Amino acid sequence: MQFSPSVYEHAAQIIKKSPWVVSRDSDLLYKAHAAAYTRYRHSPVSVGIDIYNLEAEAYGAVVEEPSGNNIPTISKPLLSTAEEIMALKPLDPGSDGRLSMVILTGEKLSRTFPDADVRIPVSGPVSIAGTLMGVEDFLMGLALDPEKVQQALIHLAAGQVAFCREIHRKGLDITFFESAAAPPLISPNQFREMILPVLKSMMEEIAEIVGHSLAFVIGGDTTPILDSLLQTETNYLICPSETDQEAFMKKIWDRNDITVRVNMDPRILVFGTWNEIKAEVDRILSITRGRENVCLGTGVLPYETPPENVDKVREYVADRN
Repeated sequence: MQFSPSVYEHAAQIIKKSPWVVSRDSDLLYKAHAAAYTRYRHSPVSVGIDIYNLEAEAYGAVVEEPSGNNIPTISKPLLSTAEEIMALKPLDPGSDGRLSMVILTGEKLSRTFPDADVRIPVSGPVSIAGTLMGVEDFLMGLALDPEKVQQALIHLAAGQVAFCREIHRKGLDITFFESAAAPPLISPNQFREMILPVLKSMMEEIAEIVGHSLAFVIGGDTTPILDSLLQTETNYLICPSETDQEAFMKKIWDRNDITVRVNMDPRILVFGTWNEIKAEVDRILSITRGRENVCLGTGVLPYETPPENVDKVREYVADRN
């Protein structure tokens, strides 16, 4: 089994800088992810620190500087209605926000580490809409006027397709992130009826651009929507620590065409004793034993994760293999 830690803001810790400083500086962003890859040799290398801020900021939302080593956030919604989202001009990956900075960093990492699987994280339309409007207003709109919200998601999806086209033009691959679309925030029925058609169409269009199915990273309690997720024709899903992982693995067991990354509880990796960390790894090994195309994930590594814990898990998994 491959060990696949998810390194975003944690990369800043490797070079002893704050996530805020690294997220705003292309040289530091490169140095942080280069240092993390040199140490962990993880796959994929997803370029970014505060990945779910990226597109909302490009549309005009303000990312605020946090205190200390906390993660930068967008705390004030830019918009309040689906109509305002539909009035947004299309994203320009060459000039809006930090989009071009992230792509340029990905290009540099790919040149430095030609064997690395360097990818640009691309947010899904639900995650962008929830950030632009605020989660409460988005969910209220979805409940009261779902068709209008769906049209807003389609508008945002078109911008993401353009972003992906530019990423592919630069010779890089993508990973698709859409954790805001998962239960318990959104019900399985809402996902199936209102969200899935948008995601399926968008992912099919992007897959045509890049020439292969997309890796789909969606956290939360995803077991109730797993049948819907499989309709997106993704080739890679995560089994989040927040869901019933045994039930998830049983439902997807025979779909060996799909790689499943089964995530550890990241809190154990940060705060657990070595015996507790080993027990968590062993638990995941036990529910995946015998299935092809599985890997061990961490969920997003918190900034404060001790790097030696990640090193020890990598060595432990290698020994168990």
